[in-house]
Amino acid sequence: MRMSSLTKAAAALGTAALPILALAAGDVGQTQQQPTNWNAIVMFVIFVALTLGITYWAMKHTRTASDFYAAGGGIKGWQNGLAIAGDYMSAASFLGISAAVYNNGFDGLIYSVGWLVGWPIILFLIAERLRNLGKYTFADVASYRLAQTPVRILAAVSSLVVVIFYLIGQMVGAGQLIKLLFGLDYLYALFVSAV
Repeated sequence: MRMSSLTKAAAALGTAALPILALAAGDVGQTQQQPTNWNAIVMFVIFVALTLGITYWAMKHTRTASDFYAAGGGIKGWQNGLAIAGDYMSAASFLGISAAVYNNGFDGLIYSVGWLVGWPIILFLIAERLRNLGKYTFADVASYRLAQTPVRILAAVSSLVVVIFYLIGQMVGAGQLIKLLFGLDYLYALFVSAV
């Protein structure tokens, strides 16, 4: 798939803007410079290289939208179950929910129960329509039923707004990690992690 010049410009602007937004969130903590831990740096580089290698391999095997969204129909039930379990048992879930419970007491538990209960409801309401229409996203279904351009604009803008808030937190965390591992200034660490 080729990227248009507008898409490339938006990606470049996003890459430049995210570290600035993360910098506005502030350096969340002062870290003391430790001696260089080469084992941690090597493991970090191996992890990043492995991730990029798997992504490159998957890109070479993806030809159609069906390949991209549903792995060409080659996902077995147990593999799909592992993927869903991975979403539920992510570090964000464990750390975020435990932080919500810590911050809000027992009432914070509603956050974990809320999205756990909400997911199957959305699945039952949307999944069959997606399959019947041969579509992949809620915006595809809504634009099939309603005016396409406004629905797609609303879906794109709302998705980007939500994703920006997630990415700012990711950038702050990545900046702290790079700062700690390589002993860089926080500003430089943010731009390294953005690239």
